[in-house]
Amino acid sequence: MIKSLNHLPHSHQDAVALASHFTDLAPPLNARQAVLESSRCLYCYDAPCVNACPSDIDIPSFIRNIQQENVQGAAHKILSANILGGSCARVCPTEVLCQQACVRNNDQECAPVLIGLLQRYAVDNAQFSEYPFTRAAPTGKRIAVVGAGPAGLACAHRLALLGHEVVIFEASEKAGGLNEYGIAKYKLVDDFAQREVDFVLQIGGIEVRHGQRLGSNLSLSELHLQFDSVFLAIGLAASRQLGLPDEDAPGLLAATDYIRELRQSDDLTQLPLADRCIVLGAGNTAIDMAVQMARLGAREVNLVYRRGLEDMGATGHEQDIAKANQVRLMTWAQPQELLLDEQGRVRGMRFARTRLEGGRPVSTGESFELAADAVFKAIGQTFDESALNDPLAQALKRAGDRIEVDEQLRTSVPGVYAGGDCTSLGQDLTVQAVQHGKLAAEAIHAHLMLNQEAA
Repeated sequence: MIKSLNHLPHSHQDAVALASHFTDLAPPLNARQAVLESSRCLYCYDAPCVNACPSDIDIPSFIRNIQQENVQGAAHKILSANILGGSCARVCPTEVLCQQACVRNNDQECAPVLIGLLQRYAVDNAQFSEYPFTRAAPTGKRIAVVGAGPAGLACAHRLALLGHEVVIFEASEKAGGLNEYGIAKYKLVDDFAQREVDFVLQIGGIEVRHGQRLGSNLSLSELHLQFDSVFLAIGLAASRQLGLPDEDAPGLLAATDYIRELRQSDDLTQLPLADRCIVLGAGNTAIDMAVQMARLGAREVNLVYRRGLEDMGATGHEQDIAKANQVRLMTWAQPQELLLDEQGRVRGMRFARTRLEGGRPVSTGESFELAADAVFKAIGQTFDESALNDPLAQALKRAGDRIEVDEQLRTSVPGVYAGGDCTSLGQDLTVQAVQHGKLAAEAIHAHLMLNQEAA
């Protein structure tokens, strides 16, 4: 249980009622709906939706397969480009990617084609009689993948497909990374993340070793010596600090820690519940945290951000979800001081009102206070520096708190590649991480095979 919140009560609702608040956010299409929706696609020759897809899925082609009732063909096209196409269909911000680019997304049309729901329909209903991918002949090469999140799984699957042996080193008890531990419970339901991991591993040639933490019982130097290549998909495991006194006070917690606990809970009545809570941040994690507290039964949920709504990392769609769950979005407010009760526990927070000056938020000199039983930080993730504490890891070139990589996902250390949130490339999206893993695998394969031919 989350020690920082042990003093808080639990929900007064029963387990069945609470579970009903965490059912599927977007119910799936049925067969009839899928065929009708697929018929709306114009199958554009230079489809802008494909250009907007970070994982290069041939969207018009798979939609045409659905329209022709070839669900297996549709799923195969999706999974060939994105092996985690099922989870991406559920969590990907399609409203600002493929669906925003859809040519039907204009004032003369009622709505863009619902690409995300069609992708989910295809993957969920494919019912393959046998595994749809066949491994190439063994290459005799072994690659280490550090991290079993979306980037690591995608890299491992593509490497295995190309005939390599892969060992995934994962710190947690379960594979899946963000999909297993960091996504709102109502976005990935029915243990979908683990079922997707099981599907990925069916390719064969992939071993997952749990309880292996880089910087603790695992070092990059050792992996570099023992394997032909290394792919780092370590994410950003540490939460940023506010830089305020009393950050260790009971009642202050990283949002990711609570979401992790919530996603792994079989009985939501056992979770500590803040009747009044504050969520600090502006991204999807902040929205996920705030909405889930509201659904658990919090009476007052305030999401506070130092800039305006238009600067929030969370999409308009995510903001609408928050508003629909009675989350109050408060902008132009900077955390100034934690307010503690006589026992040293969080009782609220003081904020400085802000305005924009020279492109940066600055204090107006005014302040206000909000009462709260708990404050959740969702102000961004950073490296757990202990992960990169051996000499070789320290040689990795960094851009701030990210690992620098080139267009082939190569780091500054020969033979070491990296992808996903831990790198300086692209957006922190599941679909982007999957693409990084896939591209890194292709680059690793090309390099190893070139060296083998040269030998």
